[in-house]
Amino acid sequence: MNSIERAVSQQIIRERANSEREEMVKAILPWDKFSQWLHCVCVITFDLELGQALEFIYPTHIKLSDKEKMNICYLSFPDSNSGCMGDTQFNFRIRQTSGKTNSHLSVRRKEYDRNSPLILQSDTSHLFGFVYFRQVKDKTSRRGYFQKSVVLLSRLPYINLFTDLAELIAPEFFDKGEQLIEAACHDIDQWLNPVPGDTLQLPIMGTVLQVKVPAKGDLKLGAMGIPRDTVQPMGSPLTVVPSLHAAETFMCLQPVLPHIQLLWELVLTNEPLVIMGPSPGITCGTVHALINTMSPLKYMTDYRPYFTIHDSEFKEYTTRTQGPPSVILGVTNPFFAKTLQHWPHIVRIGESIGDKSKANKPKKPGSLKTLESKPGVYTQYKPFLSKDKTIIKRLAKGIQSRRPYEVQDAMLRRYLLELTQSFMFSLERYVTSLMPLQRNISPWKHPPRLKTFDVEEFLQTVEHSGPQLTSGLKGDWEGLYRRFFKSANFQGWFQNREEEINQKLLLLHLEALSEADLLQWCSDKEEVEIVDLVLKLRERLANIRELNLPVKPELIQKLHQGSEAIIHTLPEDLRGVLKK
Repeated sequence: MNSIERAVSQQIIRERANSEREEMVKAILPWDKFSQWLHCVCVITFDLELGQALEFIYPTHIKLSDKEKMNICYLSFPDSNSGCMGDTQFNFRIRQTSGKTNSHLSVRRKEYDRNSPLILQSDTSHLFGFVYFRQVKDKTSRRGYFQKSVVLLSRLPYINLFTDLAELIAPEFFDKGEQLIEAACHDIDQWLNPVPGDTLQLPIMGTVLQVKVPAKGDLKLGAMGIPRDTVQPMGSPLTVVPSLHAAETFMCLQPVLPHIQLLWELVLTNEPLVIMGPSPGITCGTVHALINTMSPLKYMTDYRPYFTIHDSEFKEYTTRTQGPPSVILGVTNPFFAKTLQHWPHIVRIGESIGDKSKANKPKKPGSLKTLESKPGVYTQYKPFLSKDKTIIKRLAKGIQSRRPYEVQDAMLRRYLLELTQSFMFSLERYVTSLMPLQRNISPWKHPPRLKTFDVEEFLQTVEHSGPQLTSGLKGDWEGLYRRFFKSANFQGWFQNREEEINQKLLLLHLEALSEADLLQWCSDKEEVEIVDLVLKLRERLANIRELNLPVKPELIQKLHQGSEAIIHTLPEDLRGVLKK
């Protein structure tokens, strides 16, 4: 077999593999739909001999590693149960170690991720756990208490939806037992897949949850969802979930509002941050609210809404042999006040997240000795930007006048969104300048790619077209950019933009190919060059399928016809090989 035939044969094998994969995707297996939403549901109980233990898991075919089981068991109970009588809800995030998703599920998930905002894409390396913990007195128990948690595990960061779902399922399970979990999972296995842009009605246990799945671009105007005043038919069991993920930013960050810009800078630049609070519900709410301060940018390093001394990463995150990692930890155990006092930035939240902190100045980290320290921010970090006292005063007046929390929350989120957009506007503008001109795109050359990002070249543009044009804040914007460029948040953002732009350039190249006179080009070319063009056309058509590119059917048809026309110009033996 000569080199041309070998290349053609390899191309045909690739095309057959793609075709087989597409057929596999179309086949819906048991629990496929369930797996698009949840990984599994666990019930954790307290065993007098074993401590926290996994009672059962559903669906039963799901396998968890020993490390995952241990982490889930410890994270499913509050670190200290003494003050948690009744029902408590919170969430956690752990590393996944139990293997990869089935390939056909992965294909669907990739399609979801391509069309979803970055902050709502599935997490391939972590699992989110949504806990509903119940502790009540029980005379029949040797311990004297009934202690059990229902935990929903998912790769999707749908904080609000899955918190609401746990609130529906868990109380019914406590009353009716294991069969209730089984019935609820079968309900979820009937749900339509989460498709970005769709509004879905999700039946569960006699009620219906209505959700809007945001598409890419939706979150640029803030946390888009279904309005709270959505009209519902009389007597309808419909429950509207206004947003899949948006945190209650104002409620959770009210104790540290005077430091909101400082915290925004710390989160934006991936600084190590520990949140100390009295309960997992408060810490996880605060961690999610902090990550949301930089929306619609995605926080690119690790974060743990609730973290305990039993976590498998405890030593990795608390060692003093090296600097603290770029992670946000939410902790409740007083032990952490001593273990993490070397961390550069610590936020202490009081008993009630609705209590306003009176501490207006950040304190030095060394002044935090115990968990009983006053609420506030403990850091020596000096913000690059001057404080915007206007927003703080407006929110403070809102507290005094008892302005509704929803309004306060909308004001704060809008302010943070505009601050982030002002910061990113110059970067977006500069990246656009790195794109090659459309007139330089040739159908006979490889698709062009985005030019290299030059930090110094970008910084020269800040003085004349920087954030000061859209934001009233003064300060060292250049210094903040330099710090941002060293962070994973920048690397993740730029990698995503680079992929998007290169994909757009590929589309422009495809359009140029479809409009080109391929037969005229082939008229004076060698056979090997013509075969190479045929293979490149097939590769471009494969790219369209693999990347799910938004290409018009007419363009695809033109490329197919062009490929066939070229093949007919070749000798019969080569035509036979190419058509196999």
